[in-house]
Amino acid sequence: MDEHKAHSRRMMEALQWVAPGSPLREGIDNVLRANTGGLIVLGFDESMKALVDGGFYIDTVFTPSYLYELAKMDGAIILNREGTKIIYANAHLNPDASLVSTETGMRHRTAERVAKQTGALVIAISQRRNVITLYQGNFRYAVKGIEVILTKANQAINTLEKYKIVHDQAMANLAALEFEELVTINDLLQVLNRVAMVLRVKNELLIYLSELGTEGRLIQLQMNELLSDIEEEALHVLRDYSPEGALKPYEQLGKLQNLVHQEFLEEHVLLRLLGYQTTTHSEEIVHPRGYRVLMRIPRLPIMIIENVVDHFGTFPAIYKASVAELDDVEGVGEARARKIIEGIRQVREQTFADRHL
Repeated sequence: MDEHKAHSRRMMEALQWVAPGSPLREGIDNVLRANTGGLIVLGFDESMKALVDGGFYIDTVFTPSYLYELAKMDGAIILNREGTKIIYANAHLNPDASLVSTETGMRHRTAERVAKQTGALVIAISQRRNVITLYQGNFRYAVKGIEVILTKANQAINTLEKYKIVHDQAMANLAALEFEELVTINDLLQVLNRVAMVLRVKNELLIYLSELGTEGRLIQLQMNELLSDIEEEALHVLRDYSPEGALKPYEQLGKLQNLVHQEFLEEHVLLRLLGYQTTTHSEEIVHPRGYRVLMRIPRLPIMIIENVVDHFGTFPAIYKASVAELDDVEGVGEARARKIIEGIRQVREQTFADRHL
């Protein structure tokens, strides 16, 4: 899972270099329009220096127009790792020929071998096919046209909207079961799988947004609007149901995000994530601590929520508490106790209304 996350991160970082709106992409677009092709390397260190044979040592500031003019020569253009300086132009690169390459063209074969040997990001611009291909280590990606990516991103947004509806319904059902004291391990696992479905689409969208650059602003806004509360609510679910001694909720959510590339998360995987024994029966009744419901009460400070949860231990105990019992909690007082009781009543009414939508 960590390897998958590292691959996705590397891919997004690489795509951001050539995303529309970036200076490097502006220069590459000029090269594509001129139909000259090119080979660009990001990063000049000792390992790269050993591969350079000939060329012109320039060491000048990077500009898109300089890149375009220098790409008219056949050799590689080598930039510093930050992409702010052009170090070499028309450089001939001699990577290890024993490194396996699946490419057929000389330029792309060189790019792949240089990327594998040095770990640098190498960008090959095809003269005949007008395609940008990225290489870094064993990673290879052919950059798609903006129209193709926009179509895929819009499809992902539509999918996210549908998943969000399913997620919200699952959360409403969970809240109703909490008031009825009927939540089972199976109900909890279903909710986490719904969260994972949403996060899976989010990860896919982040890759598209990295590739779209400035062209993806509207889709970024749509995604942010749809996802505004989901991760926070997932944290409250983890706070509510993880047994004592389990990982902290932020660590659990991080682990869940590492797992979402799987189509469906197995029961034993989610049980381990939550901190339960994998032999725990799926129909076992579990009681939340009450974070998720109390967080929905307006202007109720987190410190007071912590005190209430610590005092009563479970949500059913909080739900059934009287004004006097809540008044005993540090920092609550009679007025706030009445506010908590009224707030829980309103949340309950809204929960059962949402459940039957």
